[in-house]
Amino acid sequence: MTSKKHKVFNLILIMIPWLSLLFIGKKTFKRYSFAGVFISIFEIINHIYGHQRKWWKFYDKPKSFLRDELPFDIGPYMPLSLWILKFSYGYFKRFVLVNVFANAFFAFLFMPFLKKFKIVRLNRLNYFQFFFYIHYKAYILYGVQYLFEKVRINRPF
Repeated sequence: MTSKKHKVFNLILIMIPWLSLLFIGKKTFKRYSFAGVFISIFEIINHIYGHQRKWWKFYDKPKSFLRDELPFDIGPYMPLSLWILKFSYGYFKRFVLVNVFANAFFAFLFMPFLKKFKIVRLNRLNYFQFFFYIHYKAYILYGVQYLFEKVRINRPF
């Protein structure tokens, strides 16, 4: 049975990042949304793989991908990708630095918080491995945006 705190956590996890996009601007949203959607779909595929490999364990029973992993994908992943691209795209060093800090915060501070509140804990990964699991996707995000910009600029109208 899903606990009340898990339901509230999922609701907050989805609502706050998406509400923040009200402040990102229409032009920015349109510019970076392709890469954001791409990386979100890529992350869902990664979560399905990680779920099968039992890299983490959610405390509530029965296990449900839709209730457990999917809120992390549709909640913060795309909006945060858009914000990070907005503030650092075109400055690769800044992009890497922002992603290192964001991913380190999630892996080393937020995951222990989630474990303490009995939402999720790492099972077959340590925090350092989990950091790399979430961090490598930043380079894919940047590459997809780079290719998208290149195609968009070179496309004749």
